[in-house]
Amino acid sequence: MNYLRFTQYAYLIAGFIFAFDAYQKFEAGETNKAYISIAFTAVGIFMFFFRRRFAKKFDDHNKKL
Repeated sequence: MNYLRFTQYAYLIAGFIFAFDAYQKFEAGETNKAYISIAFTAVGIFMFFFRRRFAKKFDDHNKKL
């Protein structure tokens, strides 16, 4: 399950991509579409921290066994 360490960074990268997309949409004046990108940014960053916490718990559990 070593791939779990890399998937958390995929969420972080996706969050930055959506943040950049939201910035571009705000500059273009498409504010309604920018809010969707902001929501995906928030979800991506949340999932990064959630996956990171889950991976640490998983590692701690395996060390106890």
